[in-house]
Amino acid sequence: MPPMLLLAVLGIATATSIGAWTVMTRLDQRNTVRAALRQLDDHVAADNRDRELLSPLKDRAFAPILQGFTGLGRRFTPAGYVEKVRQKFVLLGTASTQTVDRFLAIRVATVIGAALAFLFVIVINLTPFTGNLRLAFGGLIILGCLLGPDAILNRRVEERQHAIAVGLPDVLDLLVISVEAGLGFEQALDRVINSVPGPLTEEFARMLGETRAGASRADAMRSMDERCDVPELRAFVLSIIQADTFGVSIGRVLRAQSEEMRIKRRQAAEERAQKAPVKMLIPMVFCIFPALFAVVLGPAILQIRESF
Repeated sequence: MPPMLLLAVLGIATATSIGAWTVMTRLDQRNTVRAALRQLDDHVAADNRDRELLSPLKDRAFAPILQGFTGLGRRFTPAGYVEKVRQKFVLLGTASTQTVDRFLAIRVATVIGAALAFLFVIVINLTPFTGNLRLAFGGLIILGCLLGPDAILNRRVEERQHAIAVGLPDVLDLLVISVEAGLGFEQALDRVINSVPGPLTEEFARMLGETRAGASRADAMRSMDERCDVPELRAFVLSIIQADTFGVSIGRVLRAQSEEMRIKRRQAAEERAQKAPVKMLIPMVFCIFPALFAVVLGPAILQIRESF
């Protein structure tokens, strides 16, 4: 073989070997990089999985169920019901999206419970009751499931409004004392908030925070009135706004409001006392009188029966 041809063949073979080695090296590097990325992805996935396992069980197991129930509640509730529930939570002092969603999920769960109660109690009859007693028992369970959440929410709203109305005269007395001692209205509110715990002082604290954030006193007090919806507090808010508008002394207005609130509280107590005999009449007629008649007239009826 001529030397030039041999050199050409050796050159081609060398170039081919170098090219093949380069390609194989790049493939090995690419496989190494892919393996490293795969291990990194597995490590990140393991970290995410470990991080999810560190979260509480309620967030991992019950939160998706709660979200599903919330979606069903928002889809199938009547128009305006969600807004009414949100307004009730505003009156309750806990107006957040999570509380409303949680209540809607509870409503869906209670509706499912009512359907299961209808199935197991009335249709299948898994209870020891029979006849009308079974229907009455199932009806009570179904009504409790359907009306229970709304009744509990309304009851809590009424209790909070009652606590605000009852505590308002005492809070106004402290405000009167603080203002007449030389403090300003906001400083007097600060002292009352730190001294008297309760829903009323919580609303005062929120109102005071709104005024310090830049809102006017009138707007902050109107917002407080809308959040509470208590007639006594509304009268107090209107009197303070009128005093600020016309330049009347705050101390004089507070003293007049304090006396008026005490009169209203006494009148409300007298009204409840007058209603007590009427409310006691029903349990007396249906619970006490039958037992009393049985104890008093029972022996006489037996003696008369034996005589005849």
